[in-house]
This record gives sequence, structure tokens and C-alpha cells, in this order.
Amino acid sequence: MTKLEQATAADRRHGARPSVVAEYDAVVVGAGFGGVYAIHRLRQLGLNVIGLEAGADVGGTWYWNRYPGARCDVPSLFYSYTWSPELRQEWRWTEKYAAQPEILRYAQHVADRFDLRSLIRFETRVTSAEWDEASQRWTVRTDRGDRITAAYCVMATGNLSVPNKPDLPGLDRFRGAIYHTGQWPHDEVSFSKLRVAVIGTGSSGVQAIPLIAKAASRLTVFQRTPNYSVPARNAPLSDADVAAAEPVIAKYRESLETPEFGRVPSNAFEAPVPEKQVQWARYQQLWDQGGGGILTAFPNILTSEAVNDVACEFVRDKIRGIVKDKATADALSPKDYPLGVKRICIDTDYFATYNLPHVELVDLREEPLKTVTETGVETATRSFALDALVLATGYDAMTGALAAMDIRGGDGTSLKDAWADGPSTYLGLMVSGFPNLFVVTGPGSPSVIGNVIHACENHVEWITACLDTMRTKGLTRIEPERDAERSWMAHVADAASRTLYPKANSWYQGANIAGKPRVFMPYVGQGYRHRIAQIAQRDYEGFVMR
Repeated sequence: MTKLEQATAADRRHGARPSVVAEYDAVVVGAGFGGVYAIHRLRQLGLNVIGLEAGADVGGTWYWNRYPGARCDVPSLFYSYTWSPELRQEWRWTEKYAAQPEILRYAQHVADRFDLRSLIRFETRVTSAEWDEASQRWTVRTDRGDRITAAYCVMATGNLSVPNKPDLPGLDRFRGAIYHTGQWPHDEVSFSKLRVAVIGTGSSGVQAIPLIAKAASRLTVFQRTPNYSVPARNAPLSDADVAAAEPVIAKYRESLETPEFGRVPSNAFEAPVPEKQVQWARYQQLWDQGGGGILTAFPNILTSEAVNDVACEFVRDKIRGIVKDKATADALSPKDYPLGVKRICIDTDYFATYNLPHVELVDLREEPLKTVTETGVETATRSFALDALVLATGYDAMTGALAAMDIRGGDGTSLKDAWADGPSTYLGLMVSGFPNLFVVTGPGSPSVIGNVIHACENHVEWITACLDTMRTKGLTRIEPERDAERSWMAHVADAASRTLYPKANSWYQGANIAGKPRVFMPYVGQGYRHRIAQIAQRDYEGFVMR
């Protein structure tokens, strides 16, 4: 069989019409903050690069997540690219925590400012990527019938890009409107004078519920697991605010590269437990300040149960002080996992919303959801008539987008099968058996634990520096050693086990997806950026190049 015949047969196997092969040096899947930057840097290397994006524009998460109240949970001045001083000077954030429309405009500005749109095919979803040993190239196929070959494939598909659509009995029978926070309509949605239910009280639910409550005639919130949430204290940014933040941002950027930088510092395991009143005073200071700084109150807040217990007690005390109904306050108060081991929520008036007379919380642990009907929802004890249903049920995090594509390595093994017992990477960047396939902020890297936009920058810069080094040395193929990958994932697991993170059934370990292997996916250790830089300096230790 000729190569053309083989390619045509492969097209049929993947359900696409036979198409003309387009050849590139590199293909980037995804046009969020990681993908856009990857396209920019690869072009700077002189590579012929193409980006493929399922959405109709850049932005990734911020293109799809248009639900009411959608905001970043990192201060806007820090939730920005650091690689272009000119970009930092010319873009002016308007709020302490930017809302989705402003963040999307920022992504669009970057794409236009650096003339990247011409390199991206929008409304194009990748269905498969297959490595060919003979040609030493990837063949990428899309739902539009494209067949693209490239020496390098960069998966910048995002960690929170595949909505988790719950398997609720009777959901398909509901006659009213159904919305998922992760796939919100681009047209305006009005809940005015409607009876609305929100299922889920994670970050998107916490952000959306107060705004939906302002419009709806009645709002019912169905909660399975309560979440810790702290006030954002959001406010407009003045010129003085921006100027005052510059030296802090500069110091933060310097700290990123140090061996000490990380969510769990090295002294966390030896740090003393402060007196309760000392802890309480510090938590109060950070509560008044707003934002997620409470997780930095003490170095051992994520390793010491004694310290974390006081933080939990403090937040529960705040909930009881805000929510007037004692039973509702109790249901909203987490009791069975530590503070911060799920990504902490940052809100505006979330708990106060439950004081409104038309808002009701239904605790699904006490009153399980039985079925969705044509006109509403039935629990074990009651029926709720509804006009609209909002699913704030999160995402198939970190691996969902990769698993949705048929990615196959040199021996034909699919990535999904290779990860049947849980994801495995070397440094969160590459997978053994899948040459020249790079993952931006993949499992095994800090990614979702901290500032994701800076994690994306770090990975893109490491990947492009690696490709530049390979080109200089006349090398064309890179793949991690299997033993190096195993050792790294053992280290990732060990780092998590020394903290309080495993004490929650979180999406960090896939607990929100039925049948997903329970593996703690992010790296919570110290000095990740410093470590991967050292590996590169040691001739890419743990990788095989040829």
C-alpha cells in the first residue's frame, strides 16, 4: 500500500473525508493563553506553525466561560503575561479581579498586537493525533476534514476546558432552558422573573449564584459539597494602585525562579504552630484584605492539621456570622476536608445571597436529588417547579481535553490507554512513548495550583528553548525516559502525600468524574521552575534526544 493509500485509509478510520495534507514544523492545539503564547514563540524560532482552536476566537477558558460573575481568582495585575514589557505598559486593567469580558479582550488584544490570528484555524476541533515512526512526524486530524503533519505537536488544551456534564436522571426531559457554566451562550441570557435552579457550588457556582439571584424570581441552589470561600473585596483599580503594585510584581517575578518558590515551602514541615489567637488575628487581617492570601497566612497551613483546623474554624465562624438561618449556615460550612486543599473560592456576596427571601439552599446530602422532570426537579422529599436549570458542575480537569482526542504514540498505543490507571508525565511536559508531543501545564506540573497564566508562560518558554537547543545540535526527536517519568510521578505523589491535599475528594484527583482514576495530578512541591531549568541545563536529563 502506498503512503497516499495508507493516509486515505487512516482518514476513513478516523471518520474524515480524504483531504490534502498540509505540512508544518509545529502544530499547537488550543488558543488560550498557553496556545497563543506558544504560537508566538514558535514563530519567533522561525518555525512554520499553525494553531487549531475549537472556539471562534482566542481566549480558551475565557472564551467559553461567559456565565454571570465569571472572574479570575488571581489579582488582574498578576494575571497577565510577563514576557512583553511593552504589553504590560499598554494594557490597563480596570478592576482588582477582572471579569470575563475584560480578560477575553486582553487575550484578543494580544492576538491582534502580535498578529497571531492568521496562524490559527478557528472553529476547528482536533479529533486525533498520530505519530508515524517512518516519517518521524505527527498527523493531526480535525472535525473539518483537515489532515496536518508536523514534526512537533504542542497540546495547549487547558486544564479546565471540558465541562463535566452530570448524569442526572431525567435531565433530557426538562422542557426549560439548560445552561452549563463552562459552555455559556454568547447571546445574552435573562433570568428575569424566572424560577431558576443552580446545581453545584464550586467556583463557578459561587461566582454565578449572587448575580442570578438578583434577576430570578426564585433561586434554588442544590449543593452536594459546601466550599470554603473568602471575600474578593473587588474594587476599581486606580493609577496609584497600579503604580504601587509594580515593585511587588517585580519581586514576585524574581521569586518564581528560586528553589524556594512553591505552594508548600520547605519550612512548612518544621514550622511551629502559632497560638490560636495569633492565627485568628492573621486570618482576620487577610479576610478584611480579601482574596486568597489566607493560604499564605502561615507556612504550614497546608501541612499542619492543627494550623488548618483553626483556619477552617475561622471561615465557618464567618459563614455563621453572615448567614442568618442557622440550618443554612451549617449546610454551607465545610466540615470534612481542610481549607485550601480544593482550589479556594473567592466571592462577592456569596454567603449573604442566602439571606434573600427568594433564595433557598437544598443540601443534597440530606435531601438527595431523585430526578429531573419535564417541569423541574424532584428530591427525595420535595418537588421544585423550574423555568431554567444552570449546571455549575465543573470540568473533567487536567486530562479531559487530552482524553477526548485519539492521541497515539509510535507503537499505536493511545494516550487514553496509557493513562488508564491515571496520568503519567515527565515534569508535566512530555509522555514516554509519545515523541515530540509537548503538553502545556499537564498533570505532574503545578498548573492549576497557582497562577495558571504564568505556568503557561513557563512551559512555553521551556518547550521553545528545548526545540531551539535541538535545532542547534541537529537533533529532531525528543522523548522522556520511562524510568525518569516513573520517578517523577512518584515524586509528585510523595509531595502531595506530605500535605493535606489528599484529604479532599477534589477535582485535583479526578474525584468529580465517575470512573476516573484517583491520582493526585498537580505538583505541589517546591521549586518546580528552578528544577526544570536545571534539567535543561544538564543536557535535558531524563530525556532521550536523537
